[in-house]
Amino acid sequence: MTVRQRYQGVIEWFEKNVPVAETELHYRTPFELLVAVILSAQCTDKRINMVTPALFEAYPTAEAMAKASPDDIFEYIKSVTFPNNKSRSLVGMANALVDNYGGEVPDTIEELTKIPGVGRKTANVILSVVFNKAAMAVDTHVFRVSNRIGLTDDSPNPLVTEKTLVENIPENLIGKAHHWLILHGRYVCTARKPKCHECGLRPYCKYYNTGKSE
Repeated sequence: MTVRQRYQGVIEWFEKNVPVAETELHYRTPFELLVAVILSAQCTDKRINMVTPALFEAYPTAEAMAKASPDDIFEYIKSVTFPNNKSRSLVGMANALVDNYGGEVPDTIEELTKIPGVGRKTANVILSVVFNKAAMAVDTHVFRVSNRIGLTDDSPNPLVTEKTLVENIPENLIGKAHHWLILHGRYVCTARKPKCHECGLRPYCKYYNTGKSE
C-alpha cells in the first residue's frame, strides 16, 4: 500500500464514520478556549471541563484574569495536573494579551507562541478551532496514532509529524483531521492497549497489518 492510498483510505473512513469531529473542551470565547487548552496539557478534557465553569465565571476575560495572582488561580485549578505551573502560565498569558493585544487572542502562530504557556500545539489548536485555519495541532494522541497507522514514517518529533500530515491531508480537512486523530487515539487507538478488534481503520493500518497488534 502506498502512502497516498493509506491517507485516502483513512480519510474516506473518517469522513463516512465520523462526519462531526470537534474539540471536547467547553468554551464560549477564544479567550476561554485558550485557557482550557493551556490547562489541558497532560490532563483530560473531562477534568478541565469540571474546573473551568467556576474559573470562567470568576475571570471571564483576559483583563479580569490579568488582575489575579497565581495563588488566586490555583484555588480554581488545583485538581488539574501541574496546577502551580499552569496558574503562573494563565496569569502570564492574560497579562500578555492585555499588554500586547488589547485583551484579544491573536490569530497567527508567530504571535500566539510569544504568549506565556502557549507552545506550537496550543497555538495550532486556537488557529484551527477559533480562526478556522488549516493548522494541525500534534498532541500525544495525534503523534501516536499517526505513527501507528503509518501516516508518518516513525516520525521522530511532533513538528515532523505536523509537517507530514499537513503535506498529505487536503487543506480543507486539516482542522477536522486533527480532531479525528485525537478522538481515535482517545477512544480506540489507546496508548497501552489499542482496540484493534473494533477499529475500522484496520485495512489501512501499518501497525495492525504488520502483526504488532497480536
